[in-house]
Amino acid sequence: MGELDARHVDSSSSRPSVTIGSSLIPVINKLQDILAQAGSELDVSLPQVAVVGSQSSGKSSVLEALVGRDFLPRGCDICTRRPLVLMLENRLPKPGDDRTEWGEFRHLPEKRFYDFSEIRAEIQAETEREAGLNKGVSDKQIRLKITSPNVLNMTLVDLPGITKVPVGDQPNDIEARIRKMVMTHISQQNCIILAVTPANSDLATSDALQMAREADPDGFRTIGVITKLDIMDRGTDARSFLLGKVIPLKLGYVGVVNRSQEDINKNRGIATALAYEEKFFNDHSVYRGLSDHCGIPQLARKLNEILEQHIRMVFPALKADLNSKMGTVLKELQTYGKPIESKMEQGVILLNILTQYCEAFAAMVDGKSQEMSTKELSGGARIHYILQSIFVKCLEEVDPCDDLTDDDIRMAIQNASGARNALFVPEVPFEFLVRRQIARLLDPSLQCLRFVYDELMKISHACEVTELQRFPVLRKHLDEVMVKFLRDGVEPAERMIGNLIEMEVDYINTSHPNFLGGNKAAELAMQLLKSPQGVTDAEGQTSQTSQTARTIRSGLLNGLLPNQGSRPQPNNENHVSSGTKAWIPSLFGSRTSAGEPMACRPFGEPSHSESMPSIIHLREPPSSLRPVQMTENKAVEIVVTKLLLRSYYDIVRKNIQDLVPKAIMHFLREPV
Repeated sequence: MGELDARHVDSSSSRPSVTIGSSLIPVINKLQDILAQAGSELDVSLPQVAVVGSQSSGKSSVLEALVGRDFLPRGCDICTRRPLVLMLENRLPKPGDDRTEWGEFRHLPEKRFYDFSEIRAEIQAETEREAGLNKGVSDKQIRLKITSPNVLNMTLVDLPGITKVPVGDQPNDIEARIRKMVMTHISQQNCIILAVTPANSDLATSDALQMAREADPDGFRTIGVITKLDIMDRGTDARSFLLGKVIPLKLGYVGVVNRSQEDINKNRGIATALAYEEKFFNDHSVYRGLSDHCGIPQLARKLNEILEQHIRMVFPALKADLNSKMGTVLKELQTYGKPIESKMEQGVILLNILTQYCEAFAAMVDGKSQEMSTKELSGGARIHYILQSIFVKCLEEVDPCDDLTDDDIRMAIQNASGARNALFVPEVPFEFLVRRQIARLLDPSLQCLRFVYDELMKISHACEVTELQRFPVLRKHLDEVMVKFLRDGVEPAERMIGNLIEMEVDYINTSHPNFLGGNKAAELAMQLLKSPQGVTDAEGQTSQTSQTARTIRSGLLNGLLPNQGSRPQPNNENHVSSGTKAWIPSLFGSRTSAGEPMACRPFGEPSHSESMPSIIHLREPPSSLRPVQMTENKAVEIVVTKLLLRSYYDIVRKNIQDLVPKAIMHFLREPV
């Protein structure tokens, strides 16, 4: 270490380097610490040096030589598996200090490591905590600050070396991942790239120089480091590389000699390695004349000077950027108000916030908010629109007969008659059909509930309470409570709406004063059928002649009055001629007379003369039967059923239009 100390401090050529950047670089290091504490919220690119190279290119040896201590994990496989931010701080020892060098980790801020072997162990342990035990990599940084009188002020970032073949737990795309990690660091314009390439490899295929060229095409931010100059083949040298004749860089190249693995295994110190390096360059016929391009001390001075100049160049823009971000943070800080020191103050503030929030919510629902929009409906106006312009209007547009054909109604009437012909319009088909139509009102009612719930949720999110902006966590919990609170209201509202529909379905009140009734429906049906213009397509009728209308009217009267009509007598003197039938019109049924009733004939007695040659056989009834003939009486029954169905449906619809909005607002809005 004595030789390193002499080169860094006592030499007249290196003394100015100790003071170069002595004020600027420590400031940047402090900013690094502050930004590390702030996390990723402040995206500021600070000047630093990123060390790039392939695996086993000698990066770790270069960094240890710059520090002057052996502190990095070493091995044959990949060792650097997380970015290591290394902040070097030059500090002259004070009188009486017996410890002048130490390291501090950002994740262990209160602990100083005076033993550099413990620093190596902690780097290894922290790497394994994040990246695992089996060669995995991570982009989470390890931040280490080393204070020593033997270093120059600078910030270095040791990045994982490029590896081609995955080992251990490394994924198949390990090379692409490491390249992406490296490019993320060196693509920042305030980053100086230290591209490390071994001298015994082809410079044109160097991974470090290739990535540096991608991030810095003009080469203004790249310094080349040629390592392992002492193991090149005999008769070869790196003169053309160091002079920039192969791949030119604006900041030039520096050649260094690394400790070999044998030196590391035998615990040969950095000072011994630096002495060997100095002797190698002084004795070499080619490198003797390239002293400005050779040696770790020269690299340290060069990095310090370049970093200091770079900081001076970017400092004005960096200062403006920091001031802008600081102004933004200060404005945000002012919105948080004064600090809360006691639990009593916390309770008072919490109560005020909740009160203001509830008042703001109620004001938006009631249309009394100061933030009322003049461009569109908002708050409670949207809820009113949902209830009246969407829900009510939608129900008004529904025709209870729109999904019922005349055949459907005729089939329901005939099925309700059973094995006989009904004298009157049966109640069973009417109640069956009207219940089915009432049940259809459930879905739109529940949809209306969902729409109102969504609007109330939007209102809760839109409630702006200035004091609440100070507490984003409280705001989050308040939103969660509002969601639960409104959901708790949805369940009883759904039950109430379901009960309303079930009440209407379970009891058909034909005594309602607004219900049309059978007599009135029959009268209206006759009026509709009386005039050809009165018969609509919706009722499925065609124009009838006046004679047909009279026949239907007479049948309607006979059907409505049970004593009307005539029954044929067996001894009627006016026999009907052969092959004809006499019909007694009835609105809901008819009886035939054809001589002697069939009931008077003995069972099995043939109805024709004994001379008939054969028995007449009936055809088998089909498995599925539908009436195919529309009689005049059935047409009247269909019209009457539709009139009754529409009349009662309108009564129920008005009830639902009135009660469903009341139920929704009762269970969702009023508790809030």
